[in-house]
Amino acid sequence: MPRNAREKSQTGIYHVMMRGIDKRNIFIAEDDYDKFLHYIERAKGKSDISLVAYCFMTNHVHLLIKEGKEEIGNTIRRISVGYAQYHNRKHGRTGHLFQNRYQSEAVNDDNYLLVVLRYIHQNPVKAGIIKTICDYKWSSYADYLNLHRSTIVDRDIAMGYFIDTDEFIKFHSQQNTDYCLDYEERKRYTDDELKECIKSIVEMENLHLIENQTRDIILKRIKQETGASIRQLERVLGIGRSIIQKA
Repeated sequence: MPRNAREKSQTGIYHVMMRGIDKRNIFIAEDDYDKFLHYIERAKGKSDISLVAYCFMTNHVHLLIKEGKEEIGNTIRRISVGYAQYHNRKHGRTGHLFQNRYQSEAVNDDNYLLVVLRYIHQNPVKAGIIKTICDYKWSSYADYLNLHRSTIVDRDIAMGYFIDTDEFIKFHSQQNTDYCLDYEERKRYTDDELKECIKSIVEMENLHLIENQTRDIILKRIKQETGASIRQLERVLGIGRSIIQKA
């Protein structure tokens, strides 16, 4: 059965989502996230795209991109092929990493551009991984607040709709019912798989020996990188639910 043709954006801007095949995690180690940004930067150099926003979750990615000198599909292919080769080589895996066909939606007007921008940045909050947007490391929100030194995000496209950074922050903090293209299912680990994932971050037996402030920083990172439920983390780590929730 032939695939439906993708809608062509009137503005050249697309909301793109890439997800791991068979619910596989795209990011396993911290430097995987940096490497994905590297491949986006390479694609920018070759395709002249503008990256308006991004958010990297453990098993899927949201990108808000303005098409450059080539069709958006070719640009996404550059990114996905390069990163998949790196990922498989580093983690000793073979075969496809991403679901064969990335998903996308055309962003045809200013209002929807702002809806998608906020939706992407709020993704980790709505997934229950963090409490506030600024707590999440792997999104472009910090780029808009000048907390990153990276120049990969083309801030001018979105910031043109706001008087200043304060208005940008206020817009992102508003309660809303925004809904856009998304990945509904999170990767589910067995307890043993989760233990292995956590071991790449910290030796679990040492968590009970670390002073509280450092422990909470590590717990926050574990929650961000694994996306595991509080209940499963409580069971696997042997740490109280309230401690994990507050981290």
